[in-house]
Amino acid sequence: MSNTQEFEKAAATSPTAVAAFTTHDRSAVKQIQHVLHQSPWMVPLIVLIGSILVFGLLLGQKFFSPFALTLILQQVQIVGILGAAQSLVILTAGIDLSVGAIMVLSSVVMGLFSFRYGLPTELAVAAGIACGTFCGFINGFLVAVMKLPPFIVTLGMWQIVLATNFLYSANETIRAQDIAEQAPLLQFFGNKIAFGGAVFTFGAIFMVLLVLFLAYVLKQTAWGRHVYAVGDDPEAAELSGVQVKRTLISVYMLSGLICAFAGWALIGRIGSVSPTSGQLGNIESITAVVIGGISLFGGRGSIMGMLFGALIVGVFSLGLRLLGADAQWTYLLIGVLIIAAVSVDQWIRKVSV
Repeated sequence: MSNTQEFEKAAATSPTAVAAFTTHDRSAVKQIQHVLHQSPWMVPLIVLIGSILVFGLLLGQKFFSPFALTLILQQVQIVGILGAAQSLVILTAGIDLSVGAIMVLSSVVMGLFSFRYGLPTELAVAAGIACGTFCGFINGFLVAVMKLPPFIVTLGMWQIVLATNFLYSANETIRAQDIAEQAPLLQFFGNKIAFGGAVFTFGAIFMVLLVLFLAYVLKQTAWGRHVYAVGDDPEAAELSGVQVKRTLISVYMLSGLICAFAGWALIGRIGSVSPTSGQLGNIESITAVVIGGISLFGGRGSIMGMLFGALIVGVFSLGLRLLGADAQWTYLLIGVLIIAAVSVDQWIRKVSV
């Protein structure tokens, strides 16, 4: 028998079934865990929708009116902008305790450059933005180059910037009336646009556009993928060609830049330049990030989730206020949400992708 005949005979008697891997059906809980691992923003979105529905049922038209719903956006605009800055840092497995102080110092620089030194408002705004970016660069340099822990660096920077703010401003407030007369550009983000009963401030619009822009950058650009890679495993990221130091410095500089814009928006929100305003910005931004499902361990989460987290706080604050509840209930429920969000994050991280 020839080789050809032997081959044809063997082929005719060989099995024809295609090889397949054995699969194990996942339970419903495991499937939910996997979905949430892939899309961590879904948890805060579900909580946000649920809280809106609950308060809507309790309060009716008083809560579901266009004015009330857009009022939530106005109330959380500063926290949302600061939360965007905080999200970038936390995605790299860091934390920035100085965001609130940088915001206030930037606003003070804008005000004093306009009124104390008599510079054009445009230059004063540019100086405030440069100030915030420089503070972010110092944070990034100490973390990336000097290898100091982000918590310690930003804790020290918070104290330094806070002291600089009070010393430089002499603890003086620039009145809203004076700003409106002499430097109205400083109140730009406080301008409003009305659509029927809905009222949107430029600050709220800027917050939404900023989050959408950063969401695109983090998901669709090489820099965004590098941010996630550094947060997930900096050593592995460096071995794969990511310039970890440059990425970290750029993240902290961008965080400082966003904080400066938050300072500009803060002037529009309160009308005046006050060195004592926004002191809880660091805590509030971390709260929005944690409730929004961004992992404090870095490398996982969505900046859209941060926006949902900020809106959750706004919904609870407004809803409880309209119900006539004591303000302390807001803090209590937010505290519960923070612990619940971290617990859910730990549960989701156990999934095997």
